[in-house]
Amino acid sequence: MIGTGRPSKSTVVFCGSYFIKIHNKMTLKSIDLFAGIGGIRMGFDRAFGDGIETVFVSEWDLPAQKTYAANFAQPAKIYGDITLAETKAAIPDFDICLAGFPCQAFSMAGRRMGFNDDYKGRCRGTLFFDVAEICEKHKPRVIFCENVKGLTHHDRGRTFKVIRETLEQLGYVVHAKVLNSKDFGVPQNRERIYIVAFRKDLDSSSFEFPEPTDTTKTIADILEKEPVSAKYYLSDTYLATLRRHREHHEALGHGFGYEIRPMDGIANAIVCGGMGRERNLIVDTRQTDLRPVTRIKGEVNREGIRKMTPREWARLQGFPETYKLVQSDVQLYKQFGNSVTVNVIEAIARQIREVLTANSVA
Repeated sequence: MIGTGRPSKSTVVFCGSYFIKIHNKMTLKSIDLFAGIGGIRMGFDRAFGDGIETVFVSEWDLPAQKTYAANFAQPAKIYGDITLAETKAAIPDFDICLAGFPCQAFSMAGRRMGFNDDYKGRCRGTLFFDVAEICEKHKPRVIFCENVKGLTHHDRGRTFKVIRETLEQLGYVVHAKVLNSKDFGVPQNRERIYIVAFRKDLDSSSFEFPEPTDTTKTIADILEKEPVSAKYYLSDTYLATLRRHREHHEALGHGFGYEIRPMDGIANAIVCGGMGRERNLIVDTRQTDLRPVTRIKGEVNREGIRKMTPREWARLQGFPETYKLVQSDVQLYKQFGNSVTVNVIEAIARQIREVLTANSVA
């Protein structure tokens, strides 16, 4: 069905001797695919306010589902595997498709297998085509996707060409641009490609990706206000291992290894797995009680070198202080590393809203 948005409650105004019934702005319906912990949805919620309603959510990772459910009351049910026919059949009509399909298949930090990538029996590289299938059936007004910068040049650009042409064949005008989170009020060097596709019956000629909004934030701005637990400080044994690891790679001409980021600088892109946490170490000497609180080899280092906390990672991604962290640290690092920068999503969503408003949709 085309055009599923519905008017919200009406307002009645008395004018002279008669009443005028005025409809408020239309409420658009959205679906949140590969929802993770809701970062894309949060950006659109901020931009559209009560002008958007999420009517369907899909996320296969159970710990991520729990974090999502703790922070978003509706919809009550979070569906799992989006490749299943029964899951697709449960999708109601909608206006905006939010789809942060898995990036590991195209990431420079991964194997970069692209459409051939398979993980735990799920072919992550082809999940974009599930998005295409869903949108071909429902014909939403807007399709929004986010992925790693590596998508643009994977397989010499052929992968992105397939994605663009697929959306165009479905009847959409495609806009795409790489933006960096550090330009939008968070101190994180995180380049991602954002794809915005408008249905061709809409005039999207005025759409432009947002310009930088705030480039002033540093790591000092996202630090915990009080000293953090000793569990976030590296052991001297592990720190020695990291140093040997880096020396080994430097001898081979590689630049990969742990990094200590300056307080007046910005973080590297946070990612799950690999050296995601170790590439964003900081020196924080405020904690004086360095007795181990977990089992570690050796002692807690006395140089003040620690990992950032999950809450600090949440801030690097633009999540608010009210966002509930209900999982273990291991899961939270994974979830925020896999998530999106909410500030960037919000800025793009505001540009999308302007186009829809000009088309008398929002």
